[in-house]
Amino acid sequence: MKRNTGFYLYHFILFYFLLTGGHALAQMGQPSAANPNIPHADTSKTNTNKWRSPEPRLYYKKLNSEQTYVPDTGLHAFQRREFSQPWYRNTGNQGSATQNLLFTPEDRLGPSLGYHDYDIYRMLPDSLKFYNTNRPYSVFSYQLGSKLEQIASIMHTQNIKPNWNFAFTYRKMYSPGFFNLQNTNHDNTNLTTNYQSKDLHYKLNAAIIYNKEQQDENGGVLYEKQLDSSLYSDRKTMNVVFPADFTNPNRTRSAITNIQRDFTLLLQHSYTWGPTDTLYNADSTHITPKLTPRFGITHRLDFSSEKHQYKDRLPDSTRYTDFFQHAFITNGYSIQDSLLTYQQWTKVDNKISLNGFFGKSGNQLQFIAGIGNRIDNFVTNNTIGNNRDNILSNYLFGEIKKEALAPGQWFYKANTQFYLTGDDAGDFLLHAVAGKELKNNWGSFSAGFKQQLNSAPYSYQIFETQFDTITKSYNKESITQIYGLLESPKLRFTAGASNYLISNYIYINQNRQFDQYAKAFNITEIWARKTFRLGRLFLDNELVYQQTTAGAPVNVPTVLGRHQLSIESSLFKGALKLATGVMIQYHTSYYCAGYDPFFNRYYYQNSYYLSNQPEGSVYFNFRVKRFRAYIMCDQIQALFYHNNIAAPGYPMPDFMVRFGFTWVFIN
Repeated sequence: MKRNTGFYLYHFILFYFLLTGGHALAQMGQPSAANPNIPHADTSKTNTNKWRSPEPRLYYKKLNSEQTYVPDTGLHAFQRREFSQPWYRNTGNQGSATQNLLFTPEDRLGPSLGYHDYDIYRMLPDSLKFYNTNRPYSVFSYQLGSKLEQIASIMHTQNIKPNWNFAFTYRKMYSPGFFNLQNTNHDNTNLTTNYQSKDLHYKLNAAIIYNKEQQDENGGVLYEKQLDSSLYSDRKTMNVVFPADFTNPNRTRSAITNIQRDFTLLLQHSYTWGPTDTLYNADSTHITPKLTPRFGITHRLDFSSEKHQYKDRLPDSTRYTDFFQHAFITNGYSIQDSLLTYQQWTKVDNKISLNGFFGKSGNQLQFIAGIGNRIDNFVTNNTIGNNRDNILSNYLFGEIKKEALAPGQWFYKANTQFYLTGDDAGDFLLHAVAGKELKNNWGSFSAGFKQQLNSAPYSYQIFETQFDTITKSYNKESITQIYGLLESPKLRFTAGASNYLISNYIYINQNRQFDQYAKAFNITEIWARKTFRLGRLFLDNELVYQQTTAGAPVNVPTVLGRHQLSIESSLFKGALKLATGVMIQYHTSYYCAGYDPFFNRYYYQNSYYLSNQPEGSVYFNFRVKRFRAYIMCDQIQALFYHNNIAAPGYPMPDFMVRFGFTWVFIN
C-alpha cells in the first residue's frame, strides 16, 4: 500500500547499514545539554598532514553560536514521547494538530502565513544541528505502538575533511489512530553542511529542509457517551462527525484532509579578520590554528516555500453554515462541489551584517549590525480563481552578545529587529537576556525581557474557498514578556517564572470566527522541576502554575504536573543499564480549547469544561553498551475510566503498548 512505502524504504536502508556499519559509539536521544569542555579544534591536523582521531568524537553547534553540545545518552526520560514534551497535547493521535498547555504566543515577526499546529513535528532552520565528528556516524531510531503507530528515523553525519561536515536526517511518522478516519502521515528531512577554512577566517553553514504533514480529519467523535459503552470497545466503530472518502477501497480515509508542506534553503557564510596563531602540543606533532576575531562580514539567504491545503471531497452544507450558505450535491462526488482552500507563501530573505569583536579569544563581546530585504508572495487559491499579494520589506537588525563558553563566565545578549517598509512597517522585536554559568556544575541563572509588535498573519486576513471569502483587518498585536530561569544540574533542580502582557490579541473565538481582543491582559507562569535521589531510587517532579486575567480569551489549566518514580541501576559490571518505573501526568479542570479542522487551528471556547483523570504509564528502559530501548504501557487510566479528552469531541487513545529503540553505528 502507498502509505507504507516510506517504511519499506526505511527498513531497506536500515538493513543495509546493519550489514555494512561498524561498531556502535553512543546513543542520540533528546536534545542534549551544553558541554563547554569539548575541544573547538575541528581543523586540527598533524605535521604529517594526516588527521588524528584516536577516539571517536561527536558534537554539534547551532547557528550563530559557539556553544558546543553532545547527544544525550541517558535512560531516565528515554521513554517519553518526543513530540509531547513537555506540555504539548495533540487531538488524540500521534502526529495530529497540537497545542501547548503551557501558554506560548505564536512566534511571528514580519509577514507570515500563520499555520503553527504542526510546528512541533517540523524541522525548522533555527533548530538545526551542525555536527563535527571524526568518524562516519549513523543513528537509527524506531518506535512502534498499538494500532500500527510508527516513527522511524535515520541520521547520518561525517566529516568530508576535518573542517567540513555534512549531515542528513529523515523521519517518517505514520499513525492510523484508535478512532476512525484520523490517519496521520508525516515526512521530515534535512541536509546540513558546515565548513570552516583551515585558517579559520571563512565559515559556511547551509541547509535544505523539507517537511510534509498530512492529517485525515474526522471532526471528532459524534457521541462521547459511547466511550462508556462496551458495544464500542473497538473505537473504530464509534460514530465520527465527518464522512469517509468513498473513493478509498476500504473507506479507511477521511473525505476531509489538512496537508502542510514547506521547503527551505538556507545559506549563511561569513569572513572574519583578526590575528592568527598556531598552537603546538608538547612534542610538536599536533598543530592547532587559532584566530582571535576582530571584524567580520556575514551574509544570509533564506528561500522558503510553505503550502497549506484544506480539502473536503464530500462537503455537507450544514458543516459550513457558520461561514457561508451553499447547497452541495450530496448523492455523489462533484469536482465543482469539492470544497478547497489552498494557501501558499514564498519568501526570499537576504540580509547582510557587519560584526565586531572585543576581548580575548574565548571570552569575546560581539557586536552585529545589519540590513535585510524580504520579498514575500502570498497566494490563496481554489478551483475557480486565486488571490495574490506581494510584499517588499526592508528591515534593520542588530545584536550585542557574549556567550559563556566556560564555567564561571557571564553571558548576555540583546538583539533587535525593526521593519522599515512593507505591509509590516513598524513591527519590531526587542529582546535582552543576561545570566551567569556557575562553576563546579552548580548550573546557571538568567533573566530576560522581550517586547514584540506584530501584524496579523496572512491566513487570518484572508481565507477563501470557491464559495466564500473571509477577510478581516487587525490592529498590531503587542506582546511583552519578562522571565527568569535557574538551572542546577548538581542539585537536579530547575525553576523559572514568566509574565506576559498582551494587547490586541489575535485569535479564533467560540463562534469559530477570526477575532481580536483589544484589552491588555496578563498571563503569569511559574514552573519548577526537582529530582530527588535515594540510592537507586529517583523521584522526578515537575509542576507548572498559570494564572490569566479574568475574561481573557485564552484556555489554560491552572496547574500542570508530572511525577516519575524510577529505579535506575546497572548490572554485569555496568554492561547493562536499567531504568524502570511509573509516571503520572495531570492537569486541573478548565475550559479547554476546541479544535477546528476547517482552519486547522485551536479556538477559544467557554462552554465545554474539561475534567480529565491523571494519566499513568509504566515503562522499562535499558541500554546494552550503546543500544537503548524501551517498552511502555501508556494511558493506564483508560483501563478503569473512559478515555481522557484532548479537546471537545477528541478523545485520547485507549490503553496502549509502545516499544522503541535507538542505535548508533560508526564506521
